[in-house]
Amino acid sequence: MNEYTVRHRFVLQWGFDGFGWMVGLLAATFVRYELTWSKVDVVGVLWLGVVATLAQALIGRSLGLYVHRWRYGTFDEVACLVKVVALVTPLVVLANLLGGRPLPLSSTLVGGCLGLTVMMGGRFCWRAQLERWNRRQDDGREPVLVFGAGDGGLQIVTSMQGSGPFRPVAVLDDNADLANLRVRGVPVVGSREDIAAAAERTGATALVIAIPSASGDVVRELAEAGEAAGLRTLVLPAVAELFGSPLGVADIRPLTEADLLGRREITLDIDAVAGYVTGRRVLITGAGGSIGSELARQVHRFAPSSLVLLDRDESALQAVQISLEGRGLLETRDIVVGCIRDHERMSEVFEEHRPEVVFHAAALKHLPLLELHPEEGFKTNVLGTANLLQLSGAHGVDHFVNISTDKAAEPTSVLGRTKRLAEQLTADAGRRFDGTYISVRFGNVLGSRGSVLPLFRAQIERGGPVTVTHPDVTRFFMTIPEACELVVQAGAIGGDGEVMVLDMGEQVRIADLAKRLIAESNRPVEIVYTGLRPGEKLSEVLFAEGEVPVPSGHPMIKRVAVDAVSPADVLGVEPVEPLVVDLRASDDSVTDVA
Repeated sequence: MNEYTVRHRFVLQWGFDGFGWMVGLLAATFVRYELTWSKVDVVGVLWLGVVATLAQALIGRSLGLYVHRWRYGTFDEVACLVKVVALVTPLVVLANLLGGRPLPLSSTLVGGCLGLTVMMGGRFCWRAQLERWNRRQDDGREPVLVFGAGDGGLQIVTSMQGSGPFRPVAVLDDNADLANLRVRGVPVVGSREDIAAAAERTGATALVIAIPSASGDVVRELAEAGEAAGLRTLVLPAVAELFGSPLGVADIRPLTEADLLGRREITLDIDAVAGYVTGRRVLITGAGGSIGSELARQVHRFAPSSLVLLDRDESALQAVQISLEGRGLLETRDIVVGCIRDHERMSEVFEEHRPEVVFHAAALKHLPLLELHPEEGFKTNVLGTANLLQLSGAHGVDHFVNISTDKAAEPTSVLGRTKRLAEQLTADAGRRFDGTYISVRFGNVLGSRGSVLPLFRAQIERGGPVTVTHPDVTRFFMTIPEACELVVQAGAIGGDGEVMVLDMGEQVRIADLAKRLIAESNRPVEIVYTGLRPGEKLSEVLFAEGEVPVPSGHPMIKRVAVDAVSPADVLGVEPVEPLVVDLRASDDSVTDVA
């Protein structure tokens, strides 16, 4: 809407309000004289009407009524209109008295009230007509069901009626008290049990879940009901993603795996985190990986005095520098290329940067590959960790946070065994060195490099098949930001040698994840079950047998104790062959490895 159109619109609006004054004064006077037209001073009515119209223009503009401050016909605009008329009415009364009282005093007072009624009635009729026009403009717009008749549903229905590709045809809500309600003229037709019937009756092709605070269970149930009715499911962002902004059509997006897992609001003890990160020298190993790069972003917002990012992948380092600083010139000493296996190189890094806080995220993590090359997993996950722990102790690091995995609990694979050893080495460092040395254990993270989601999407893009190891295999999942926020929090509350275990929610069936991705693609892709690989479990556990989780002070973090293992035991391992056998053995005891 250009400036001329806006100005033209408000001139018309002011003119209509002036007409309302004329009508109100004339009607009040006509009624005052008991419907005797001959007694009405028409000239006096016109003169006071002109005074009222001019006063309405001046006061209305100064208060924002005629400067596009509010949407037309909204409560805020009507409230301002009442205020303007309340200020104009005394001026009309005064003009009537000074002008020889052409109208009875009561007519000027009642005339303001009647005029206000005309002005409000006109706005109501105009807005109702606009909404009818918007609802009538249905051509090419997709009919959708909206689940949720609360604030989110109201905002999204209002936005849909104004513009966009969607047309709301019905609203559903589980609250029985909302039955027969209309949301901006769109009827509430039932609960989640009525989704299929509503879709058939209205011809809807999509279901919009308009509940930003919906839990994962609710989203999954609604998505399943929608799919059963032949509807694609769309959602609104979670509350944490909105930052207080009003909802609109642009916020509607397809369902993601994170929505299905659940939208858990994570609360951080900002003071505790800031106490050990803000103003400190921080080193992050594996900073180019999925967890390391998100950790860098999380830590960066707490303003450390320096943030040293270490990885052996220079391209990954450039990507994380771009995400933090908007540039990828790789020209600062805080961007470090190096391998944690190289003790001499790590010693140079510690000597130069003198870190006070270390987040250790560097690791080899692909289970089947490490089964084929166990010595490589040992060199990185065990010896690399031992290097960092020894250097951290020698340089007086205050906080050392080792990133572990659920596969370290009851390990059956090389990956699990090496990460278990890393936890035990960290526990030993906590016993021997000043400062706090902890591990943080959690399961899979959604969308990380090499995880099942990118793999499934690539397989679907190629036309299939999608390969799943077993129909009943399940895994814990968490989003990368959730995991990293809790890692940072765990560093603030963990005690020496402890393993902090994150609450991962319920395990997710991998086959169900594959089926959902295939359904979203609308392609006839086959799922092939390949069988569990060596060292792989059907289901993971977060706690080993004998580990007793205790509260940590944070509702989503538990703490457990693990047996400490000294570096002398680990570094005393003879050549590769005994190591290969021991890492693949079924016995969990560290003494066998040593």
